Amino acid sequence: MKIKSIPREALEKLCSNGYEAYLVGGCVRDYAMGIEPYDYDICTNALPTEILSVFSGYKTIETGIKHGTVTVIINNSPIEITTYRSDGKYTAHRTPEQVEFVSDLKSDLSRRDFTINSICCDKDGRIIDTFGGMADIERKVIRAIGNPYTRFEEDALRILRAIRFASVLRFSIEENTEKALFDKAPLLDFVSAERKLTELKKLLLGKNVTEVLLRYREIIARIVPEVSRTFDFEQNSLHHSFDVWEHICRCVGSIEPDVVLRLTMLFHDTGKPDCKTVGKNGRFHFNGHMLKSAELARVSLSRLKCDNETSGLVCELIKQHDNRIKSDAYSVRRFISQHGWEFFDRYLKIRRADISAQSDYLRQEKLCDINQIEAAAKEICQRNDCIFLYQLNVNGDDLVVLGLQGKAIGRCLQDTLDAVMCDEVSNKREELISYIKERIGDYETQSS
Repeated sequence: MKIKSIPREALEKLCSNGYEAYLVGGCVRDYAMGIEPYDYDICTNALPTEILSVFSGYKTIETGIKHGTVTVIINNSPIEITTYRSDGKYTAHRTPEQVEFVSDLKSDLSRRDFTINSICCDKDGRIIDTFGGMADIERKVIRAIGNPYTRFEEDALRILRAIRFASVLRFSIEENTEKALFDKAPLLDFVSAERKLTELKKLLLGKNVTEVLLRYREIIARIVPEVSRTFDFEQNSLHHSFDVWEHICRCVGSIEPDVVLRLTMLFHDTGKPDCKTVGKNGRFHFNGHMLKSAELARVSLSRLKCDNETSGLVCELIKQHDNRIKSDAYSVRRFISQHGWEFFDRYLKIRRADISAQSDYLRQEKLCDINQIEAAAKEICQRNDCIFLYQLNVNGDDLVVLGLQGKAIGRCLQDTLDAVMCDEVSNKREELISYIKERIGDYETQSS
């Protein structure tokens, strides 16, 4: 295994000063799978003070020195170096109350979560594989080190890490490890909201996300209880061939791996059970489910401490995901004017993903409608049609000269923009001024 120059430099510095040092964890796993690591962790028998001494000429950050971790910056790249340790009793199924620095590598590796994350590599690329991690990589299996119940009781976040790895790496979870993660799922209540959200986002971006969401739905429901209402909820519609949860899972997997898009698809139909009505023919209808789903998403993302920008965007996309706008120029212009080009691009993607997980009924017609909307948008862009206020060839100062003031200015500009978008008037300054003068009395009345 060939080691990159930056982590190799750190390993050689420690070894040349008489210490053991190995790359460990995810970076070695990635190397073994032919994936370029994005960060590096080193374990060593050097104590934290000795690590600081070895790297006295480098910028260092005492990241978690209490737990034996020092971050060393080499050529602007951070390398986390941690002293061999064994963990004491864990507090609230998450954090060890104390750690004990140890001198042997095996003791350090035995405290880790999964065999695939316990593989070590020395500066010359030689592998140390105490717990059979290489064989598990070959078999594409996630297996806890030692007793999986103990591992999950120590740190409940490992439950989410297990299914995240299954999603991202396309691995299966070993039978005993899988049983333990289901049995210990209630311990996820002890994990912070921020940590849950971080793992959920990573899981959603995995290539195997559909299968993982389907197989481990009870685990997902421990952190996003709003989804449980969709489990086995039949849709009884010509447009659908799956229950709501399977439809959701297939939607998530069919859209590009973008956090906003995949969160949108995760929540987009969660409101359906609350909105079900039955028609005379016995078919189900879900009028208004977009708004209910958006509300459930807002509550869930707030509980998970998601940032307001992401939450707001996800909720607005959910509200619009079933908005079947017409493909005429005015309808498309108006939608883009209200939401912006980037939102419009996401709207097309979620519409297509939604259709991809529906039945074959009218599928081609639905996709054709979306293609026509997209074609209309391309023409709007190529012509540089006026769809935003800043593109109007009049502004607030012009309206002040015409005698308008206050909120009437904003209303007049918006109405004028709408008139331009529906081709009632051209976006030429003289024509716009004339158009506004003909109607200015209405706005003077409103502002008085």
